[in-house]
Amino acid sequence: MSKKRIAVLGFMANCPIAGVIWQMIHYLVGLQRLGHEVYYIEDLSRVPYDPVRQTVDEDDTYAVATLNKLADQFGFQGRWAFCSRFLGRERTFGLSRAAINDLYQHADALLNICGSHELNDDLLLSENLIYVESDPGVEQIKVDTGDASTLEFLRRHRALFTFGEAIVRPDSQFPVPRHGLVWHPTRQPVVTDFWKTDAPPAAGAVFTTIANLATGGKKDIAWRGENYLWSKLPEFEKFREAPARAGEPFELATTFKDPALRAKFHASGWRDTSPEAMSIDWQAYVDYIRGSKGEFTVAKDQYVRLHTGWFSDRSACYLAAGRPVITQETGFSAFYGGPEVGGLFPFSNLDEIAAAVRAINADPVYHSHAAARIARESFEAETVLRALLVQAGV
Repeated sequence: MSKKRIAVLGFMANCPIAGVIWQMIHYLVGLQRLGHEVYYIEDLSRVPYDPVRQTVDEDDTYAVATLNKLADQFGFQGRWAFCSRFLGRERTFGLSRAAINDLYQHADALLNICGSHELNDDLLLSENLIYVESDPGVEQIKVDTGDASTLEFLRRHRALFTFGEAIVRPDSQFPVPRHGLVWHPTRQPVVTDFWKTDAPPAAGAVFTTIANLATGGKKDIAWRGENYLWSKLPEFEKFREAPARAGEPFELATTFKDPALRAKFHASGWRDTSPEAMSIDWQAYVDYIRGSKGEFTVAKDQYVRLHTGWFSDRSACYLAAGRPVITQETGFSAFYGGPEVGGLFPFSNLDEIAAAVRAINADPVYHSHAAARIARESFEAETVLRALLVQAGV
């Protein structure tokens, strides 16, 4: 593959929390390692979030400082821009507006990660926009129902990719293609050596996960007479007894806003820790994952009942750290993982959770190696992104 000029359009300065930052960094570094000339652009009308003050703030200082630091650490200094368009004004940092527009017109590819960038007049100069969807199901439902604004937005992209690998299968419940739109499967890229550790978890380490339980129903969607939920909380409550059934504590890095809910989880064998420090410090996020015994987590109702095949980019990071993952089945096991290979265990009921914990406890070294192998074989950034570019015709 010849060297290309590629811009990643993301939102890690607008929402500078560790999970979002690592999602974007894996794209940037993976593309760099493929030998491409890689840029990072944020050109948004949203007011940025300040995770230290835990509020949106019209002051761009924290966002710009974060990008500067990340650019130094991950090798894209001189190739980034942060443009804020809120409140009827425009402020640009890093690359100039002229340089940004030159990229829009002449880059070989612009990866619109999570569809984070609205299509302003400048961005519409591009004929090489590529949409990468991380949350499958909602857009496909909107397409199925003929939502005009969604169709217009998606048609502005030359190629559409989704983490919902099961959505593009011929036997999917979604009519694909529909309205002339063709979806391609992709996966969350992970630079596995950023997570690799030869150190086993410390004595007393437990299964953990990092979760936001306060997302509410802002992305709930109705389809064919049923309502599909966005929040993870109902699924966590469904499997609240998992630690008790497994016979050992699990830990949630989350903020319980309701003391009664926190008490219910504690009574079922959960403990919790604040996610604030690891959300601000992206290395602390890595250390928390590496210090875990493995991950136990659930998936959103939308991903599960729509059988999308979605898989968490955070779970892929646990795997890369050699930490086995027990996670709710969404259809991903048709592509990788499963009790027969070890390291990654899908579940649909409490008995399967308990069985997975027993298997990992019986041979932790085997399942650590199996987890790392799945990460390398299924999520390695260079492999995932090379395939994406080929499918997009870049």
